Amino acid sequence: MPKFSGVFRKFLFSYILILIIPSIAGYMSYRTSIAVTQSISIENNVTQLQKSQEILERRMAEVESFTRQLALNQDLSVLLNESVMDQKTNVFGIWKISRDIKAYSQTNDFLKHFFIYFTNFNVLVTPGNAYFRPEHYYEASHYNNLSFDDWKKKILDKTHSSEIMPLSPFVTGGTQTSVITYMQSLPLDSFSDSSPATVVTIIDEKTINSVLSGLRNESGSWMYISDAQGHTISLQGITQPEIEQLSVDPKFDKASVSQFYKDDLVIKIRSKTTGWVYSTGIPRHVLMENANKIKYITWSVTGAALLIGLLVGYLLSYRNTLPITRLLQVMKEHFGKEAALARNEYDFIQGNISNILMNSKHLESELKRQLPLIRDAFYKRLIAGEFQTREEIMSAAAQAGTGVSFNSGYTGILQINGYSDMESVEILNELSAARLILKQIVIEDESRVLVHMTDLGSDRMVLLFTSGNPEAGEEVNKDDVEQLVNRLVNLAFGEYRITITAGLSDPFTSVMEVSRSYEQARQALENAIYMNKKGIVWLGDTRIESNTYYYPIDLELRLISTIRAGDEEEAKRIVRSMIAHNTENRELSMEMKHQFIGELKGTLLKLLDQKAIMESSSFEKIKNRIIAIGISESIEIISQEINGIVADMCGLIMSKKNDAHYRTVKQINEFIAARYADPDLNLYRIAEHVERPEKYISQLYKEVTGTNLSDHLEKVRMDHAASLLKRNQYNVDEIASHVGYNSSHSFRRAFKRVMGVSPSSFRQSVEE
Repeated sequence: MPKFSGVFRKFLFSYILILIIPSIAGYMSYRTSIAVTQSISIENNVTQLQKSQEILERRMAEVESFTRQLALNQDLSVLLNESVMDQKTNVFGIWKISRDIKAYSQTNDFLKHFFIYFTNFNVLVTPGNAYFRPEHYYEASHYNNLSFDDWKKKILDKTHSSEIMPLSPFVTGGTQTSVITYMQSLPLDSFSDSSPATVVTIIDEKTINSVLSGLRNESGSWMYISDAQGHTISLQGITQPEIEQLSVDPKFDKASVSQFYKDDLVIKIRSKTTGWVYSTGIPRHVLMENANKIKYITWSVTGAALLIGLLVGYLLSYRNTLPITRLLQVMKEHFGKEAALARNEYDFIQGNISNILMNSKHLESELKRQLPLIRDAFYKRLIAGEFQTREEIMSAAAQAGTGVSFNSGYTGILQINGYSDMESVEILNELSAARLILKQIVIEDESRVLVHMTDLGSDRMVLLFTSGNPEAGEEVNKDDVEQLVNRLVNLAFGEYRITITAGLSDPFTSVMEVSRSYEQARQALENAIYMNKKGIVWLGDTRIESNTYYYPIDLELRLISTIRAGDEEEAKRIVRSMIAHNTENRELSMEMKHQFIGELKGTLLKLLDQKAIMESSSFEKIKNRIIAIGISESIEIISQEINGIVADMCGLIMSKKNDAHYRTVKQINEFIAARYADPDLNLYRIAEHVERPEKYISQLYKEVTGTNLSDHLEKVRMDHAASLLKRNQYNVDEIASHVGYNSSHSFRRAFKRVMGVSPSSFRQSVEE
C-alpha cells in the first residue's frame, strides 16, 4: 500500500489519539481513586477515634456510676453520719464497707485501685483493707509530685465533685507508673470546704491505653488525650515534649479535625460531654498503603493496555485502509485522475459523494415543503365530512403523513379574542404569529393526549384530541383534554397576553364522526361568544337552577373524618368541591346560600370537641373565627376563611399525632437496645411491648425514621457484634448467640449484608 501510505498514517494516528485520550482519563481516575482512598482512610481513622472516645467515656461513666452507688449505700451513710465518741471507731462498720466494696475492684479494671476516706474517723478504706492512719497508705501508694501533707490537703481534706486530676507519676507497691485520679465527695451534695467522705479512684495509664489499643499499631502511630484545660490524660507513642512542641507550632491548626503535620496525619476531636481532646497521628506511609497498591496495579495494567492497543491500532489501520483505497480507485476511473491528484484523498471522496447526496436531498426537500399543505388540506376535508369511507380517510392520512389511527377523542375550536371584524395586513400578520405560538405551545406540551391541528380562518384553530397510544386500546380522557387546554389558555395569556376562548365537543367514537364532533365544538364556541364567556366551554355545560343547596350527610361525615385524620389537602378539596357545586352548577337564592354557609359553620363547630383542639391554646381563637364567618360575605372570602380554619385544625391534630409518634418510636428504640440479644425479639414482641398493632408500628417507624424496623434491629445487633469482634474475646458462634441469632450461618449472612464483609474478614482487618 505504498501509494496510499498517507491514509494509513492518518488512521494509525487516529487510533493512537484514541488510546491517549482514555489514558488521560484513566490517569485522572487514578488520581481520583488515590484521593478517595486517602479520604476513606481518614474517615475510618476519625470513626475509630470517635468509637475509642465513646468506649473511654463509657468506662469513665462507670466510675462515676460507682460513686453514685456508694452514695446510696445504707451502711456507708451510717458511717458518714456517725460521730467519734471517746475516740472509739466503728471497726465493724468499716470492716463491712471494706468487704462490700471488694467486689467492685474484682469486676472492673477501672476500679482496681480506689479508696474511701472517712473524715470523721480519719480512716482510709480500700477493697478488703482499712488504714486507720492514712500515712500508712501513703507509704505504699503515693504521687511522686505530692508530699503527704500536700496529698492530704489536696485530695482528702477538700470537697470534690466529679473531679479528675490529670496524668501524674505514681508509685504503688514499689512500681513506678502514671495515673489519672477521679475524686468525688460523699454525700453527693457536699458543697462546703470539707465533706464527710471522699471516694478516690486511681486509674492506671496502662488500663486506659488498653481500652484505646485500637488507635495504635506498630507502624509509628501515636495517641494523646488531654482534658479541657490541656492537661495530659493519656499518651502513647509520643513524649510530652513532642506534644508541647506540636501545640505551639504555628503551622499546626488546632481547630482542624484532620490535617497533615510533617509526615503524619493528625486527627483531633473534642468530646461534647467532657471537653477532653482526643488526638492521634498516623504516618503517611501507613495511610497510603492501599493507595500504593492501587498505584502499582494501575500503572502495570495501563502499560500493558497501551502496548496491546498500539498493536491492535496498527492492524485496524491496515484493515480499514483497504476499502478506502479501492473506493479511490473506482472514483478515479469515473471522475478522472486529474481531479484525484488536485485534492487529498478525503476531499476527493467527500466532494464527489456530496454532489450525489445533494441532488437526492434537493428532491426530498421539495417533497417535504409540500407536506404541511397536504396535511392541512387533509384535516380540513376531515372536519368538513368530505370522506365517504374509513379506508379513504386512512389512505389520505398516510399520504399526508399524519398517522391518523384513532377511533375516539374530542374536537375543539380555539378563537383568539380581540380580533373580531378586524382585517388589515398588520392584524393578519399578528394573528398568524399568535397561531404559530399556540401551535408551538401544544407541540411542547408533555401531555399524554395527541393533538392534530389545522387553521380555521385568521383567528381560529381546530384541534383534534386523541389518545397518544391508540394501538394499546387507550382512550383519551376528558380531564386530560381539559387540563391540556387549560395549560394552553393560561400559558398563552401568562407569557404572551393572548386570550383564548375554547369550544369543546362531546366525545366521538369513530374517525367518521369527526365532522359531527366539529359541529358540536362550533356550537359550544358560538354559545360561549354569545354568553361572553372566556376560557373553556364544553357543549354539555349547563347551569342548573335550584332552590336547594347541595350538602349531603355522607359528604359532611367525610369532611369531619378527613379533618380528624389531619389530612389538610383532602379536607380543602372537599370544601372546594362543595362550594363549586353550589355556586357553579346551581343558582342558589340568597337564603339558600346563607343556609349552606351556616351548615358548613356547624360542621366546623362540631369538630371543636377534638382533644387536640380543645387542649390547644388556640381553641378560643378558632372557635371565634368560625362564629365570625359572615354569611353575607362573598363566596371567595368565605372560602378563604374556611380553608384557613381547616388548615389550623389539621395542623393542631397532626402536631399532636407527631408528638405521640415520636414517643412511640423512642419507646421502641429503648426496648430494642435493651433486648437485642433475645433471639425471640421480633415485630410481634415489640408491638406487644408498645401495645400497638404490628402493621401500625411497622408503618409508623418507617414514616418517622425513614428506616424499616427490621433493618434497625439488625443494625443494632450488627453494631454490637462488631464491638465484640474487635475485643477478640469470643468466636463467631458465641458472638452470634450474644446478639440474638440462633444460627451462626444466619448471623454471618446478616453481618455481611450490613457491614459489607464477613465477620472473620472484619476481625482480621481490625487486628491488622
